[in-house]
Amino acid sequence: MAHELPALPYDYAALEPHVDATTMTIHHTKHHQTYVNNLNGVLDKFPELKDLGIVDLNKAVGTDKLPKDAATIIRNNGGGHYNHSFFWKIMTNPSNTNGPSGEVKAAIESAFGSVDEMQTKFNAAAASRFGSGWAWLGVKADGTLAIESTPNQDNPLMAELSGTAAMTPILGLDVWEHAYYLKYQNRRPEYIAAWWKVVNWEQVADNYAAAKAGTVPV
Repeated sequence: MAHELPALPYDYAALEPHVDATTMTIHHTKHHQTYVNNLNGVLDKFPELKDLGIVDLNKAVGTDKLPKDAATIIRNNGGGHYNHSFFWKIMTNPSNTNGPSGEVKAAIESAFGSVDEMQTKFNAAAASRFGSGWAWLGVKADGTLAIESTPNQDNPLMAELSGTAAMTPILGLDVWEHAYYLKYQNRRPEYIAAWWKVVNWEQVADNYAAAKAGTVPV
């Protein structure tokens, strides 16, 4: 089964002025497409892996389920494909974002004391990630929320390798320079602050419900 670049659930300018249309176009059609192409390329050489979905491929990273000759390519490109497929869906036009509510808000307040405190800790994880990587909010095995940061295209599904707490992501932020440099240059904290204004909290709530039910959102 070949992997495909998913269509965005909005147009490239929908996140303006916080995430610019040029960045979104390049990020989606160039960077994400390259991860898909590279992943399909390695899976063509290992057809026994083609029936694994993107979640299972990411969970297999760092285990003996992946052939050594394929492991690094799948880690980088399978991670990139999963991470970006997840990332596009948790953003929306700024007019549609109203902050967390319901069960996900209650879970955030239980874990961090307040939504503001969660955002402060998340921002710190995103801003302090050296080089390229991601910041994540996820549900741990005990049902509580935690924040993690991963390098490159790693994610918490790769717990065997990444050194992070095993958890199911419900919110994630790309802090690779290609995600923000055209608009924000080296001002990563400014990009992080602006990004909260396009978070799709309804999708985060759906992700939380899925994670609680034992399903990994894509």
